[in-house]
Order: sequence, then structure tokens, then C-alpha cells
Amino acid sequence: MSKVLEKKDKNQLGLVCPECGSTELIRDYTRGESICSNCGLVIHEHMVDSGPEWRAFTAEEKNQRSRVGAPTTFRMPDKGLSTMIGKQNTDSFGKKLSAKKRRLMYRLRKWNFRSIIHSSKRRNLAHAMSEMQRLASQMGISRDIMETAAVLYRKVIENGLTRGRSIDAMIAASLYLACRLHNLPRPLDEIEQYSRFDRKELGYCVRTILSKLRIKVPRAKATDFIPRFGNELGLSAKTQRTAIKILEQAREKGLTSGKDPTGLAAAALYIASMLEGERRTQSEVSRVVAVTEVTVRNRYRELIRDLNIQIGR
Repeated sequence: MSKVLEKKDKNQLGLVCPECGSTELIRDYTRGESICSNCGLVIHEHMVDSGPEWRAFTAEEKNQRSRVGAPTTFRMPDKGLSTMIGKQNTDSFGKKLSAKKRRLMYRLRKWNFRSIIHSSKRRNLAHAMSEMQRLASQMGISRDIMETAAVLYRKVIENGLTRGRSIDAMIAASLYLACRLHNLPRPLDEIEQYSRFDRKELGYCVRTILSKLRIKVPRAKATDFIPRFGNELGLSAKTQRTAIKILEQAREKGLTSGKDPTGLAAAALYIASMLEGERRTQSEVSRVVAVTEVTVRNRYRELIRDLNIQIGR
């Protein structure tokens, strides 16, 4: 019974040929007809073409004539939907505008700018998004993480968490949490290096966002840092896999609890580089991972002792 009703609905929608029951229909928008490819019956006539009025004969022409704008993004205060009026005082033919038209365009430009940042929330977002772009470009953070950070910060504004707190500190904390949500964590010390706030202030903002928004952020694991630090040290994929195996063995034995994940990642990379014949010094590893040589040395001794790793001299 359901199949009969489904076929009836398709007949009403014009998706099935009423003559032979075929569903393979051809829509010829040039002639405005819908034709059955099986029996050749013309099902519809005078169809309306909902496509563009222009024609394109190459892919390059199609891209040039497309009127589709950029996709919406949370990385912009207006999500990329506002109108931008350029400062070129020329018309579409390149001719200069008259003095009267220039005055008109100046007023339109001014009121368009005022309408974009007419509220305190818009002004807050405009400053925060520019700061996020600066931090992300200096730290090499991808656009996906920036989108997540922008969504987080918009929730921060909606809940009024920016009152009495620095906008720059809250956007840096949002970026830090977004990196952890994507399992690509960045140390808080690195965020501190590129922002204008110390670790204590950033940590306070992070805790505020976590408690007020009640979001669950995965804890940073030492294995999450291996690909990034391994690439910066110039280690091969085999060496990085060895470092991950060392950390997994350490986690199974409970050696990672209470330890800084960056220090553990540094020690695992140092051990793996010696095991695979790509030796790196402790100073090189500590400089890349941004920990002290003492931390690398202490974690190294703990791992080789508790995991019974034999390293040839």
C-alpha cells in the first residue's frame, strides 16, 4: 500500500512518466520541456528556468560571472553579510563621479559604517575578531579552529562574561579552548607569549568560560603534541609513532598522571629519536617544546627506568 501511495505522490510531482512509469526524466530548460528518456513522452511544457540569465561556455567564464559571494563565517563581526561600499569614486564604467555624487557616496559610506557597529556588541566583536586574526596568524592556527573560537566567544558575549574583563584575554582563552576541542592543543605558555597577558590572567579567563558555559573540553594529552613537535624537530613519521607508543605504554602503567603533557611529549620524542637513529639533543628538544632541559632530563629518566627501555650508546 505504501509503495502505491509513493508512486502516486511521484506522479503528482511529475517525477514518474505517466505512460511507461519510468523515473529517468530529462529536463530541457532550453525548450522548457520535461521528457521521458524511455518512451519520449513530453510530460511538461513551458517550464520556467530558475537558473541564471547569462550563459557560460568555459569554466573560467562560469566562475567570473557567478554572483555567489563568500560563505558566511563567524570569524567576522557581521558573519560576512554586510554591504561594503568601496572608496573608489568611480562608476561601473570607470568614470569619475560628479561632486554631488561623491558627497552622496561619502554619506552612504559613513552611515553604512555606523550601521555595522551601531551597538556595543558589534564593536566588541569587531575588536575581538581582529585580535583573534592577529593571534591565529602568529601562531599558525587553522580556520576551522578560528571558527570554533569565534563561536565560543559569541557565547561568552551572550552570557555577559566580558563585563569587567579584558576582551583580548577572553578571545585568547577562547582560542586556547578551541585548540583543545579540536585535539590540537597549544600550551598556555605559547598563548601567553603571543598575547599581552600573563598565564595567571589567561588561566582565570579559561576557568571562567568553562564554569559559566558548562562546556566539556577534553584534557590535553601528551600524544596530541607529538605530530607538531616532531615535525618542528624534523623527525620522521616512524620516530613519531615510536614516541606515541612510548607514551601509550606510560599511560597504561599510570606514569602520565599529574605530569605536564608537554614535558612527557618532549621526553618521548627525545627517547624515540635515539632509538630510531635520529638523535636530537636535549637542548634542541627543550627549545622546540618550550620546556627546560631539566624537565626533559627528569621525564626521560623516569620513562626509561619504569618502562625498561634500553638505549644503546
